[in-house]
Amino acid sequence: MLRKLFEWQAELNKRTGFDAEELKENFDPQVAGQWISNYLAAMSSEVEELRDCTFWKHWCAEASQGRRFELHDLQNARVEVIDMLFFWISLAQCVGLDAEDIFRLYQQKLKINHDRQSKGYTMQGKSEEDNRSVI
Repeated sequence: MLRKLFEWQAELNKRTGFDAEELKENFDPQVAGQWISNYLAAMSSEVEELRDCTFWKHWCAEASQGRRFELHDLQNARVEVIDMLFFWISLAQCVGLDAEDIFRLYQQKLKINHDRQSKGYTMQGKSEEDNRSVI
């Protein structure tokens, strides 16, 4: 199913000017960087739209009623999450990843994250050295 999502996203992106297949075949770091920037800006907007589905403002009336962070628009929150998925897949395509790569890299990174939790992960002791094994 993930493979199909990547195919559909590549088709949509091609309509808007980003050809993931062309970039993967003829990688250009400038083109990749421009599209990464575009998709990060778009995803950032979607993150804020998702946040707006909650009563996140500490000065709002809902916060003083004890409802701060309450999800008040589940339907729209679900749509915003899917919008982020569109941009997430696009970002993956910008760096040459396909569905199979995602599955493989996710498995590797999941093991690292479990290992970190087992070893009492702290921000102070954080190192990215263990991530170097993800290929």
